[in-house]
Parts: sequence; structure tokens; C-alpha cells
Amino acid sequence: MKNISQKTLRDKIEIDGIGLHNGVKVNLSIKPAKPNSGIVFKRIDIENNNIIHANFKNVVEPILCTKLKNDSGASVSTIEHLMAAFYGEGIDNALVEIDAPEIPILDGSAIDFVDAIKGVGIEEQNVKKKFIKVLKKVEVKDGSKFISIEPLNYDLIIDFEIVFNNPLIRKRRKEFKLSSDNLSEIYNSRTFCLYEDIDNIKRMGLAKGGSLENAIVVQGDKILNEDGLRNRHEFVYHKILDCMGDIMLSGNRIFGHIKTSQGGHALTNKLLKKFFSEKSNWCYENFENIEKQNQNSYEKPLAINV
Repeated sequence: MKNISQKTLRDKIEIDGIGLHNGVKVNLSIKPAKPNSGIVFKRIDIENNNIIHANFKNVVEPILCTKLKNDSGASVSTIEHLMAAFYGEGIDNALVEIDAPEIPILDGSAIDFVDAIKGVGIEEQNVKKKFIKVLKKVEVKDGSKFISIEPLNYDLIIDFEIVFNNPLIRKRRKEFKLSSDNLSEIYNSRTFCLYEDIDNIKRMGLAKGGSLENAIVVQGDKILNEDGLRNRHEFVYHKILDCMGDIMLSGNRIFGHIKTSQGGHALTNKLLKKFFSEKSNWCYENFENIEKQNQNSYEKPLAINV
């Protein structure tokens, strides 16, 4: 029988770095938290009203990153890689203390967060997880872009297509199944951009901390990073990583099949808002049914160990 207990960290994690977009040095402390507390950010550089809950309803300005803001205006941005690490490693409850408004970008992937979580270990808690079951298909369209979620039993699939007017990236599509596919390449895939977009991104006041140390830069048919790609699907795998981090903002893990073309932070957030706006779209899955299903199954273990 698979383990469906909630999980937190065994010990505190300390990480420092710079923010990708604000370029500010930041110290991050991730601490264990009680069952049913979820993922909570705390801006320790702010004295009052400094708690920000990791929830899709708190997302603002999802441009090139995911940003959360509380009712008092305190914010934390570029949370998606850390949230993806929590999703993949099964962390349900954690307190993330931060002394600046942006999570450190580190190497542009989630691998350092994952290694840190594995380094301190994971503690199982004596409370069952909640799972969200998709009851019917929900879709959001924006021109040629779209994202949808539809029913799937006891697993998560993210089917992601990227389309770039670039001779190296072009059109790429991969499907990731949480129960059976390799998370390590997803974790290890870095954020990327086109060289010709950098000036415009900086005019927007973003990427002040960006460099070849924390992002892949593509110019024409060349990768400017000396070491090239870490895996042949790194571009689309990073988009899957972002998507996984953004759906962690649902507050519980989702059993469903996500399909998207040219998706991103804003489109995923619109999907979550639309999906949860109608109670007929979803329900909580009964963990007793899950346990019974696993006891009767002779197939490869499902994704409910997260």
C-alpha cells in the first residue's frame, strides 16, 4: 500500500543566492511545519503582515515568474521552482522564511532545492493527504495558446508543447507522467530566453540578476552557455517544471491530465481560477478509495506516494 500521509522536512534548510529579476541578495530558510498548514512564505524583512500563503488566489503579475501578494501588499516572487521541488518530493507543509521579495534563482532549475530537501530528509506526519480529483474537462484559450485539465485516475500527466520562432528551439512537445517518468531531468532543467529578448526584458525592470550561470540563452541556432544543454529536452522540461510548481498552488495534489500549448505562468493561473470556480469541476478524493485501489492493483505503483 502506498504512503498517503502528509509530509514535511526533518530539519531546517538554509539557502542563499540572488533574485533573477531584482538582482538582490537573499537568504532563505525552509522550516518544518505542522500538518494541514500548507506552504507558507514569511517575509522576515517586514515587521508586520508578512505572511503570504502559497495559493493560486494570491497570484499577481505572473509575467516571466509567479508572484504572490497578501492583502497588505507583501509579496514574494519566482516561487515556481521551489514549489515544483515541494510537489515532486511530496512536501505538503513548510514555512519558507525569506529576507527579500524574491526566491533565489540559484542555477535556474529546481535541483538545488531538491538536493537540499533530500539532504535533511522528509518526515511523515500522522495526517492523511488530500487529493483533488478532476470531474470534468476545463479549458482556457488565449488565441493560439491553450491549457486544459481533464479527469485521470490516481496520477498527474502534464503534456506540454512549446512553439518558438527560433531555428534551434522551434516546436517541441513532451508528456510527463508523475507515477513513472524520471523527475531528475525535470528538476535539472533551467530557465531560458532568447538573446534578442533580453533588452526588452530588462526594459521591463526584470532579469537584473540574470546571467549564463542561471539561465540558458539562445542566439539564433546557438546556445551561448559553454556547457550547452543538460538534456535534449531541457527547454520543454523546464516548462513542465514551471507548470508543476504553479499547480502546487492549488493547495493539494491534483489527479488529472493537463494539456497545454505555449502555456506559462499566467495561463496556468487562469486555469486554476476557472477550475476551482465551479464545485462541479472537482472533488476531494477519498483516501480510503485510494488505499483500496492500491491493494487491488498489480500495476506499477501510482503517483500517490507524493
